[in-house]
Amino acid sequence: MYQVNQMYMVAPLDLHFSILYGVLKKHIAEDAEYKVIIFCTTAMVTKLVAEILSQLKLNIREIHSRKSQSARTKVSDEFRKSKGLILVSSDVSARGVDYPDVSLVIQVGLPSDRQQYIHRLGRTGRKGKEGQGILLLAHWEKHFLSSVNDLSITETVAPPVNPSIQTEVKGAIRRVEIKTKESAYQAWLGYYNSNKTISRDKSRLVKLAEDFSQSMGLEIVPAIPKLILRKMGLQNVPGLRSS
Repeated sequence: MYQVNQMYMVAPLDLHFSILYGVLKKHIAEDAEYKVIIFCTTAMVTKLVAEILSQLKLNIREIHSRKSQSARTKVSDEFRKSKGLILVSSDVSARGVDYPDVSLVIQVGLPSDRQQYIHRLGRTGRKGKEGQGILLLAHWEKHFLSSVNDLSITETVAPPVNPSIQTEVKGAIRRVEIKTKESAYQAWLGYYNSNKTISRDKSRLVKLAEDFSQSMGLEIVPAIPKLILRKMGLQNVPGLRSS
């Protein structure tokens, strides 16, 4: 753990994809043998991020619970043996998987707890090698930092997002299938609804989910099946669309 330089960035949700792309481009330029893992909150958000970054012509592999076991094993083996790859992952890669020479771990959004943050970070800085960890949060996720402030994590300024990066990223997002975005929105809402701090205020949660939806270039929020809204306890909250 002590080999890992830990940093966090706080930025508006609508800039997260552009910041992620900027961080990756810089890291790739600085390290020809780069090997990066990006952890996302859910399987469907993982799929979304992997597709956006693939559209940006980065060398991406994705691994999450919606993939078959054989597909996961194949990707896992390839990532273990290769350099110059970026693995976008849900928490199926957070524990018990040993990937040598990971140069950077990026966690996008709120880890479910302190242990999860530490396990994910432990994918880099192994066997005496130095590694780097970046946690990318929105302003309203900063409460998480109080649970890790003893781990020598320091704030770093998010890289400025220049107009050409934003244009590239918006174009990439436009090319991602609408179904992927709709699934990511529903999964995102479900994930943050299960976070006690954020789901305390349901109307705020719905507004944040709308911000996430807009960050994917959607003008109106996707409809969610009534049964799922009922299970989430969100059936009568204004701002949601049901199907």
